Amino acid sequence: MKHPQSKKLSSSRSETLCGIISVPGDKSISHRSLIMGALSVGESTIAGLLEGEDVLGTANALKALGADIYKDDNNIWHVWGVGIGGLRQPQAPLNMGNSGTGVRLLMGLVATHPITVTFTGDKSLSSRPMKRVTDPLQQFGAKFTACENGTLPITVHGTKMPLAITYDLPVASAQVKSAVMLAALNTPGRTTVIEKIPTRDHSERIFGYFGVPIQLQTNQIHVIGQAELSAKNMTVPADPSSAAFLIVAALITEGSDITIKNVGINPARTGLFTTLIEMGAHIKFDNIRDQCGEDVADIRVKYSALTGVIVPKGRAPSMIDEYPILCVAAACATGQTVMRNIEELRVKESDRIDVMVKGLKACGVEVHEHKDGMSVKQSTVKGGATINTHLDHRIAMSFLILGLRAEKPIIIDDATVIETSFPGFGMLLNSLGASICP
Repeated sequence: MKHPQSKKLSSSRSETLCGIISVPGDKSISHRSLIMGALSVGESTIAGLLEGEDVLGTANALKALGADIYKDDNNIWHVWGVGIGGLRQPQAPLNMGNSGTGVRLLMGLVATHPITVTFTGDKSLSSRPMKRVTDPLQQFGAKFTACENGTLPITVHGTKMPLAITYDLPVASAQVKSAVMLAALNTPGRTTVIEKIPTRDHSERIFGYFGVPIQLQTNQIHVIGQAELSAKNMTVPADPSSAAFLIVAALITEGSDITIKNVGINPARTGLFTTLIEMGAHIKFDNIRDQCGEDVADIRVKYSALTGVIVPKGRAPSMIDEYPILCVAAACATGQTVMRNIEELRVKESDRIDVMVKGLKACGVEVHEHKDGMSVKQSTVKGGATINTHLDHRIAMSFLILGLRAEKPIIIDDATVIETSFPGFGMLLNSLGASICP
């Protein structure tokens, strides 16, 4: 399936990439900033918000739920919140497009409000598993009407009298954890989330920043519900998952030297950076600082001779979205890179393991598929293929980066999906010296 206004993009072998740049704001933090602003009393402001389709979908959904949200002439977003418990009944279903983060977080948010909300999405989102979220939310007292297999469209029948719960996460998922935490905000008493494997802690950090009574213990998160939240001013750091594409582009293109400003380096998100450094990457973190509860730095990257590694299985949660672009680095690294324990990739916007393996093979890269991952060997990237992106932005961007090293251009079938997370991706790469064109 293609986007109704799909357009192809071609990426060709490029010379040196050089420059000082910025990438869009962190998608995970952008979603959460809007949500927390909508639940606060007063006016919150957000600088650096990612203005991709996914985040704008969350903004529109929150408007339908009663928040007043707009952008001023200086690109600062303003959110007038309704307070905890103040969400209103939307007049129509909320279409979340292709945003798994948006729909799962908002289902958690509305589950403990006495309203009924229907969530819809595109074909890709409508095929993704939602029971992992609806199961714990039912324990609060919410009810759900969904398709037979538990997918979208889903109607959430929020509960009038939510009950605090203790939930042991069966899978490592920051989205599920965050949905439970958001449900806890309008639930009296203490809700506890237990996670065997630590996941991204953006929710914990932003809860603390907005004044939510939250207690953190080893593998446990306790949220005290029904507190009044005060509005805050937020600055969203640049998205490390977006920066990853530019970092790998510089690492595999001879003579390259780029700096990416204001990138989030939350330890729960830097697994790819750690892996690339283990492979021999020249990556330097400058001007490290705290920004609204998040760790931020400027990242300088130079072309490097990489060597394949076995990625530790336990590192997967800190880099789950970065495995597609790691495959690109692996194709250019001496030896073999082994990536296992990443079956979660099969239920993302696409089956990212299957799609990456097929696309890499089409481009002449030697790759072996495992049930729970893949192994990629150094290869001569022949290119000359047209890649089916399956409406997956990370697949699209990964193969455009691979094209920078290919003997023949690599074409992606649909570049419009990139707008969900990285507006202006091709133009930014070209400003550094890449050759990406329709």
